[in-house]
Amino acid sequence: MAIVFKDVSTPEGLQHLDAFLSSRTFVSGHHASLDDLAVYGALSAAPPASAFPHASRWYSKVSHSLGSKFPGHGVGVHVGGGSGGSLETREKEEVVPEVAAIPPPAAAEEAAVAKEEEEDDDDLDLFGEETEEEKAAAAQREAAKKASGKKAVIGKSSVLLDVKPWDDETDMKKLEEQVRAVKLDGLFWGASKLVPVGYGIKKLQIMMTIEDDKVSPDNLIEDYLSVEPASDYIQSCDIVAFNKI
Repeated sequence: MAIVFKDVSTPEGLQHLDAFLSSRTFVSGHHASLDDLAVYGALSAAPPASAFPHASRWYSKVSHSLGSKFPGHGVGVHVGGGSGGSLETREKEEVVPEVAAIPPPAAAEEAAVAKEEEEDDDDLDLFGEETEEEKAAAAQREAAKKASGKKAVIGKSSVLLDVKPWDDETDMKKLEEQVRAVKLDGLFWGASKLVPVGYGIKKLQIMMTIEDDKVSPDNLIEDYLSVEPASDYIQSCDIVAFNKI
C-alpha cells in the first residue's frame, strides 16, 4: 500500500512528515529508496532543524547519499513551473492523452537521440550497489596514490545519535553501557548527556566519530543497537546530526 503524505511544501505537511520520521531512518525501510527520492523532490528546501528535527535529519542523509553519487560541481540551475513529486496515489485520476505533432524530418533524428538519452537516464540507480567498473576504477586510484608516495586522506564524520529507552523505568546507565560496548574499527565514542523527553522519560544523546569507509551509522544501529542485548534497553535510535570532518 502506498504511503500518503500531505503537501510537504506547507508547514502542516512538514509537521506530518516530521512526525512520520520520528521513529524511522528512511521513509520505507532501513536504507534510502525511490520513496525517499520522491519525497525529497517534493521539498523546495531543507526543513529547518529547529522546527522539524526528524525531517531535517532525514533530508541531510538523503542529500549526503545523492551527493556521493554526483560528485561533479554544478553551476546552478533554475527550473521554472511545477513542484516536486508526491507519494499520493493517482489511480482514480483521468488522464487525457495528448496528440503528438509529427516532427519534421530534421527534428525526427534529434527526437530519437533525446529518447535514447532519456532511456539511459531511466537506468540510473541512485542508491544501487557499486558496479564492477566503479570498483576497478577505485582500485586503480588507490594504487596510483600508493605509487605516488602520497598518504591517502581518511574521510571522517561526526555523528550525533538519539537513543531512546523503552520507558521511565529503563536503567539509563546500563543503556549507555550497551551503546559504548559496541567496538568497531574506525568507531570512536564521544561525549554524552541525558535529555528529558516527557513523562519522566529521558533519552541519551551521544556523539561518535567514524571513519567513513569503515563504519556505516545505519548498519551500526541495525546490526548492533537494535538487537539483543542492547534492545533490552533501547527502544529506538535516530541520527540527529551527520557532519563531515
